Amino acid sequence: MQEEIKRLAAELNDVNPTLSILEARSWVELLWEDFETTRARAGREYEGVEVTQKIVRHWIQQYGDRLDDFMSRYPKYQEMIYGENNTKH
Repeated sequence: MQEEIKRLAAELNDVNPTLSILEARSWVELLWEDFETTRARAGREYEGVEVTQKIVRHWIQQYGDRLDDFMSRYPKYQEMIYGENNTKH
């Protein structure tokens, strides 16, 4: 799973070069966890890494170049990426 996250972070960094590789990785981990948690809460069966990877890749392609805009409108996500004191990793 770590290799998939690393590859997806590189893809996100390519789509949105304003994000550092650490920021991109944080976004990928956040999206990955959010997808799996949402499915579990909905009572859906776990379908494996491939399904999660496919969905996160789709989100990167659709929204990756605008994630920093999204983060500026929702401070909750800014705190998740940078921490409470807003410092980078």
